[in-house]
Amino acid sequence: MATADAASDPRATGSHTAHHRIVVVGGGNGGVSAAARLQRRGLDDIALIEPKDVHEYQPLFSHVAGGTARISETVRPQRSVIPDGVRWIQDAVVSVDPRRSVVRLISGDEIGYDHLVLSPGMQKDWASVPGLAESIGTGDVTTHYEGDLAARTSLRLRDLRQGTVVFTQPAGPASCAGASQKPMYQACDYWQRTGVLDDIRVVLVVPESTVFGIPAFDHEIQRAIDRYGIELRTQSALIEVDAAASEVVIGSPSGIERLRFDLVNVVPPQSAPDWIRASGLAADGDADGFVDVDPETLRHTRFGNVWAIGDAAATTNSKSGGALRKQTMVLAKNLAAVASGGEPRARYDGYGVCPMTVSRSSVVWAEFGPTGELMPTIPFSRRMYRESALSWFFDRRVLPWVYWNLILTGRV
Repeated sequence: MATADAASDPRATGSHTAHHRIVVVGGGNGGVSAAARLQRRGLDDIALIEPKDVHEYQPLFSHVAGGTARISETVRPQRSVIPDGVRWIQDAVVSVDPRRSVVRLISGDEIGYDHLVLSPGMQKDWASVPGLAESIGTGDVTTHYEGDLAARTSLRLRDLRQGTVVFTQPAGPASCAGASQKPMYQACDYWQRTGVLDDIRVVLVVPESTVFGIPAFDHEIQRAIDRYGIELRTQSALIEVDAAASEVVIGSPSGIERLRFDLVNVVPPQSAPDWIRASGLAADGDADGFVDVDPETLRHTRFGNVWAIGDAAATTNSKSGGALRKQTMVLAKNLAAVASGGEPRARYDGYGVCPMTVSRSSVVWAEFGPTGELMPTIPFSRRMYRESALSWFFDRRVLPWVYWNLILTGRV
């Protein structure tokens, strides 16, 4: 429910360099597509805050690292994807004052709003693992969660002929956590085809008790693990990187394990941007600092003119780009309804999707709800749950086109 704070005139106090009917924070998938959908519903005077001048299609990063995509396919100028008529503010948010309905920017400017849409994504907490921040991107410690390092990871995996490679998936919430595994399967497929897999020890570290956490998909992915001879460490987490000794320290209920590596691909722990908690937009006791929204309407539980979608929202779904399409639909309907004096009646059902790449030519298409229930787009097609070359073609070839041409423009 909205409070009296949200109902007050946002221009009544304070001074602003600008004021907009709708301010969107974040120029990624969620922010751009939300702005486009809101425009299509007839809402105007929209501003989008995003500091980067390059827009990235991050789902392809795992394909880049796995050697099945080029880094040039993942980027376009930010200006080219922002809808015509939406003002781009190339700056970064440092705080929000939800009682005054003001966003503060790193430049010192303040932007007032009638409605605020938050889609800033998650921050990568490199420093939370001892030794990781100073070693990432140097020597034999890499990641594919940064575009430039994804390309570097690809070369390192391609040229490896023997030794030990460790892939880690973080505990706690993460943006498309399953993507931690995708370059590993593509690399294993490549090593198997080139005859060197028997000389490479591959170790996968995951926080859950199974490789994915949902039985239907565990079964399919386990087939790939068995096929490649991957050593699976469940209920485990990376707790230290000792780059000088070429060792990682893995913690699990059974104790501490030190693994010597020739290459380690790390996906870091993640959390919501610090300014969300500092601005009072997170729920009390939420250690990860996500925006405290109703998980169905995507409206803030205390400030009725604040909305959130994507990885930084305290929704119950698995955090993935695939969830954003449905979230932006619900957001646009509900915000438009509230802006015209109505109530937010659309509901987000918690849908999530992870196209799990398990070779250089096949994908397990995992669609599921917030409690692990299966939510297939095509309910009668059991093929969707099985390793499939058709799913790989859709993920690798069709979805990028759909993203650039239909999702970012709010058409699907």
